Amino acid sequence: MQIRYFKEYSQYLDRDMEFKMYGHAGRLCLVIPCQDGRFFEWEDRHMFEILSPFIDAGRIQFVTVDSVDLESWSSYEATAPRMQMQENWVQYVMNELLPSARYKAGKPENEPVMVMGASMGAFHAANLFFRFPDTFTQVLALSGLYDMSIYFYDGNVDFNAYQNNPCGYLENMDPGHDYIQKYNAAQAIFVVGQGAWEHECSADLGKLADVCWRKGIHIEPQFWGYDIPHDWPSWEQQIQVYVPQMC
Repeated sequence: MQIRYFKEYSQYLDRDMEFKMYGHAGRLCLVIPCQDGRFFEWEDRHMFEILSPFIDAGRIQFVTVDSVDLESWSSYEATAPRMQMQENWVQYVMNELLPSARYKAGKPENEPVMVMGASMGAFHAANLFFRFPDTFTQVLALSGLYDMSIYFYDGNVDFNAYQNNPCGYLENMDPGHDYIQKYNAAQAIFVVGQGAWEHECSADLGKLADVCWRKGIHIEPQFWGYDIPHDWPSWEQQIQVYVPQMC
């Protein structure tokens, strides 16, 4: 498996940002770590070893990103600066990381990509998919939260907070919005277990599925069993089921 490491300065975040790329050909997929996680998390958890047959066959290649969760979702400071940092990260991904990764992967500059993550990474993946359906035409979200209003501790929901809360902005989306057609042309798989530590995530996927159903958005909610906890062994099983369907 070809593995490459990069560190590039981000104007949006005013710092060097590290990332890695895995594979040599195939669909480009952005992987987002769990809450407070780093770009090497999925490698440390041997997730790419599990997917190596598809990587080595040139069916899929990955780019892994660093989060800024410690300064946004994990911070207890005022909402406005935290959500400004979250939005700065989104703009970094869209305008700096992805163009660089596409170039390094030998991809056309506007070629759509896949996005996936687990736990907080699933939220980020879903948020990017719903906000930028021309860029992300496949999403695999494992055990995520999608109503982020619980993180707006001071009740200050400014525009940055609003546009980073999928259940919030989807609830207000016009059923005739042209994004809905794009969502429905995409492959959108949302997975959750119903075992230990999955109660909130299972409830949130139910809430997201209800909003999408009412808006005519066709996502694929997958509820696994009561023996499936919110933990890496579950996500290991799930990527082996769903990634082969997506590359």
